Parts: sequence; structure tokens; C-alpha cells
Amino acid sequence: MRFPPAARLSELPPYLFAQLDKLKQERLAAGGDVIDLGIGDPDLPTPEPVIDALCAAARDSANHRYPSYIGMAALRESMSRWLKRRFGVDADPREEIITLIGSKEGIAHLPLALMNPGETALVPDPGYPVYYGGVVLAGGKPETIPLEAANAFRPDLSRIDPAKADEARILYLNYPNNPTSATADRAFFAEAVAFAREHRLLVCNDASYCEIYLDDTPPPSILEIEGASELAVEFHSLSKPFNMTGWRVGFAVGSAQVIQALGSLKTNVDSGQFQAVQCAAVHALDAGDDHVRRMREIYRKRWDILAGGLDGTGLEIFPGGATFYCWVKVPGGRKSIDFSGYLLEKADVVVTPGSGFGAAGEGYFRMTLTVPEGRLAEAAERIGKVL
Repeated sequence: MRFPPAARLSELPPYLFAQLDKLKQERLAAGGDVIDLGIGDPDLPTPEPVIDALCAAARDSANHRYPSYIGMAALRESMSRWLKRRFGVDADPREEIITLIGSKEGIAHLPLALMNPGETALVPDPGYPVYYGGVVLAGGKPETIPLEAANAFRPDLSRIDPAKADEARILYLNYPNNPTSATADRAFFAEAVAFAREHRLLVCNDASYCEIYLDDTPPPSILEIEGASELAVEFHSLSKPFNMTGWRVGFAVGSAQVIQALGSLKTNVDSGQFQAVQCAAVHALDAGDDHVRRMREIYRKRWDILAGGLDGTGLEIFPGGATFYCWVKVPGGRKSIDFSGYLLEKADVVVTPGSGFGAAGEGYFRMTLTVPEGRLAEAAERIGKVL
């Protein structure tokens, strides 16, 4: 018997990071000493008190049963407190917040909850592949909007065809931005909220990297803008600020109508996050900001090591100032996939080709700061030698 995959899967591009891992494994098998600057998975450990909170909660049999579909009340209340402390945003933990099994899960499910087949969404290019993929899996049509260096890798909303904007259900934003490391200020978010109101669409801002900034200016939330909670939803993650990528904890906050729709979908596709993990997440959010401040200092130092080590190589690094990524222009007009392959073959350094984030990412590559300082310095030295 044959069981061919659904046709919709053929519309998805290959998931780039799986391809990168395959190439990396081939180099390792050949004896290469590979430095992986490809995937943004923090190498720093989860704070010990968070681990202790998990262990204690895991031993409590009350946490061994099915959890709440939308997240335990104590966790949603801690998320609400964190939003107030960090952004000055008031969010009702009962109506405007839903816990997710990682922000990726919620981002992928959002179009399935809101879009009908054939409807469009405005998706940034370059961008995190899950925006595009989620729309495709919902039967929608992604309409890409370019992020260009001339506009600091923010979309020029004035250049979007008004007819296409009127047809769209969702505008995806991601600031601080993966892969470019760009940030957005309150003025841009105010413009985005006005654009959404004019064209009657939802703004979805993926703010997963909002705590990873390299200067003294904390990135804002779109929900700080007056009226934004009526037509915006924002995704947050504990993966990056608390080094909890494997724990899979995130949340969505914003429009109560959208949160309800997402919750209705999730009751049919998952049974929530293990409650002991949620208890640990409460501790992480309520513990204060000392850990996050120390982590930012580590990434600042790593940025200086990598960028400083590449100084004089002729590589042009975008000075985005946030996330733990470096977005770099490919030298010599080469294709990004070819240049990435060249660095892997000649320097045993894995970088991510910009084309993997969309057509507008061609001509760039991304490097991550999630490796120890010594390896970053060595990677920069190797790249410099082969250039």
C-alpha cells in the first residue's frame, strides 16, 4: 500500500535547520572539528532555582494529571505580572493570555484558528519559516513583504498594496527580529497598529527575543500602543530569556477574541503543558531580572568577540543590537547557500544561509552567539583565514 503525504506538505519549503544538521553530521563523520553557529539554541543552562522548582513540582502527584488547556491560573497570573513589570502592559490573565507549548506551537496554530482556506496573510521576508508554514498548513496564501537594509529591516507599510492589505487577515511582525537582529521602536508599532485598524486585520508580533538586547534600550511591546489589544496579539517565550528551549513554554497575549479562538483550537489538538513545567515557569517569571541581566552581559561580550574577530575581513555585519544573532552580508556577490557550504567545507564553521529565511534573505547569512567565547573567537579566526 502507498500512503502519499498530503498535497499541502509539498507547498512547504524544506525545514532549513534539518538540512543544516545533516550537512554538519557529514562533516563530523569525516573527522571535522565543527563549530556550529547555525541554530540558535542557547548553550547556557537553565537557572538552578528553576530546575529545583521543577523537581519539587514533579514529585507532587497533583501535577501528574491532565493540566488546564489554557494553562494553570497561577502561570497566567505570573505572565500578567511579568508583562506589567516589563512593559507596563495590563493583560487579563483569564481572557487575554494563553499558555503555549512553546511560542512556535502557538504561532503555527494561529492561522489555523483565524484563517479560512484561500485567505492571505502578510509574512515578512526574510523571516522565521514558521510564519509562512503555518499559513500554508491552514490553507492560506502567504503574501511576502520584504525587509530591506535600507529600511533597517523593518517593513515599509506604506509600500504594501492597499488591496492586498484589505484582503489579508494577519500581518506578521517579529521584533526583535530573527534572522536580522533588527529592532522596532514604539513609533513603528504605532504605525503598524494604525495600518491594522485601517485594513481591518490582526497584527501578530513575535516578541520571543525581547529580553536579548545588547544596548541599554529595552525593546518595547506592541501592546504598549493605545488600542493595540483590540487588534494585536503578541507571542512570548521562556526559551531565550531563561535558557529553556527544551522545556517548551511560551504564551500569547492580546485580543481576547483571538486568544479564545486559539484556545478553542488547542483543546482539539493538545492537552496542555505538563503542570510541573508550568510551576517551574512561574518561578522563572517571578524570580526577578538578575539572571536575564547576567545573560545579556554574556551575549554582549560574545558579540564583541565575534564581531571584533571579523573586523578587517571585509564582512559587513548589520548592527541590529538585539537577539543573539549576527546578520552578515555575503561577500563577493556569491549565493548564500554556496558561501555557507564553502565555510563548512573550508573552515568547519556552520552558518545559516539567508535564503533559508525567504527570497529577500539571499545575499546574507546568519551566525549565532550560542557557543562559548573561545569557540566564537576560533570561528572568527577560521573565517578570516579562508576569506
